[in-house]
Amino acid sequence: MNILFLGDIVGKPGRDVVGAELGRLRDRLKTDLVIANGENAAGGFGLTRAVAEELFAAGVDVISTGNHWADQKEILTYIEAEDRILRPQNYPLHTPGRGANLYATPSGARVLVINVMGRVFMDALDDPFAAVGAQLEACPLGEGADAVVVDMHAETTSEKMAMGHFCDGRASLVVGTHTHVPTADAQLLPGGTAYQSDAGACADYDSVIGMEKSEPLQRFTRKLPSQRFTPATGPATLCGVFVVVGAKGLATRIEPVRVGGRLAPALPLI
Repeated sequence: MNILFLGDIVGKPGRDVVGAELGRLRDRLKTDLVIANGENAAGGFGLTRAVAEELFAAGVDVISTGNHWADQKEILTYIEAEDRILRPQNYPLHTPGRGANLYATPSGARVLVINVMGRVFMDALDDPFAAVGAQLEACPLGEGADAVVVDMHAETTSEKMAMGHFCDGRASLVVGTHTHVPTADAQLLPGGTAYQSDAGACADYDSVIGMEKSEPLQRFTRKLPSQRFTPATGPATLCGVFVVVGAKGLATRIEPVRVGGRLAPALPLI
């Protein structure tokens, strides 16, 4: 099974590069499932019905999110009806939506996708390790699911790496999101789980993590906000990770994906 995970889609430039490149990538990589983090897809903050439908039409099968998932209030009702959108599982019990779900690929394979948010330098939420552990016990790899993907939306690499080792041998892929910079540590952990600390972003990298440079510079140099952050509008790079899952649900291969924009390209060979 071939799975493509795309990092945080930031605003229209991120959506545009996904729309332009994902169809070709799906064909080239023979993907069975595409997951994308969409928490910044609507103007850099949150997700709307129209933006989600645009991403689905472009070839995204599942949209994960993070700390900005509810910034656009219309999502609170939409996420209840649309099970292809996830919010972090470790939000309080009665939060709208779901944080994990089982998806069927065209071949009939079952993929459990779990979305959680870290707690270091982030909002105070329930324990992400307990939340993931409960899902892995309820739907074990190789029994309830043919593959398991965990999106760990977190600020620190240490918390993300700890989640990777926590899930090693019990998940196909643990990948970090949120920091928008693709890390150079794509690897297979000892137990067979594919891991990368951050998938990066689908965004213009002539920016500050996808945002137009002037306002972040103003805040860093003068400690005075002057306006809202807005997505940088130049050509975007599509960033993500490509994973091949073997018959037992563990990964046999992981490689970074980078297409377009300013970053050096990386495209797996099939």
